[in-house]
Amino acid sequence: MTDDPARSFGLAATVYRASRPGYPAEAVAWLVGDAVHVLDLGAGTGKLTEALVSLDRDVTAVDPVEEMLDELELAVPGVPRILGTAEDIPIDDDSVDAVVAGQAWHWFEPHRAIPEIARVLRPGGVLGLVWNSRDLSADWLREAGGIMHDRHDASETFESYVRVGPPFGPIEEHTVAWVERMSRERFLDLVRSRSYYLMASPDEQAATIAALEHLLDTHPDVAGAAELEVPYLTRCFRARLAG
Repeated sequence: MTDDPARSFGLAATVYRASRPGYPAEAVAWLVGDAVHVLDLGAGTGKLTEALVSLDRDVTAVDPVEEMLDELELAVPGVPRILGTAEDIPIDDDSVDAVVAGQAWHWFEPHRAIPEIARVLRPGGVLGLVWNSRDLSADWLREAGGIMHDRHDASETFESYVRVGPPFGPIEEHTVAWVERMSRERFLDLVRSRSYYLMASPDEQAATIAALEHLLDTHPDVAGAAELEVPYLTRCFRARLAG
């Protein structure tokens, strides 16, 4: 496998789109407040874009991976799509009310991205960051996380990513708990869309899937289940640009 994360995600764009969970409307509405013109930065295949469009926001999607934006066009037709990065956003100054990033902030270089985000935001605009993390209070998910080589309990450590600072004000936080129902195969595809899996060797990939299949066959909470109930926590952070 390639060791270039962007290229890896490009190769897996269709699987990523089909398997990754969306975002609950409550979380997205809190994230952007009354913003009308929203830039989805690192938009990927459009999971967050789709939620914003459902809330009648005017959305522009930016991502560095063309294959991801192709999937976004299929999922959310008509949304403007621009190839670009958080460190070099190809839109005008003072042009949007909010910039949001779903599952993407940890890929950015904050010392370059923060000034760029401030540049494209209107005074008083909002920077909103959101992550879906599996709720590891479920025992079978904790065991699955070990098999998937989770590097941390993301639900407890997002604060280490969210260090914005001037010219933005204090960070506010909001969490939404919810459940995504999915087939066993979709859960395995979700694993196949993760960066660790994409960058692993074929032998490591096969071993990961085999171990997860064994877990799903034998763990008393999920053995024999036609559909898995996967609990999530959607963690939202927002900060406002000084007016």
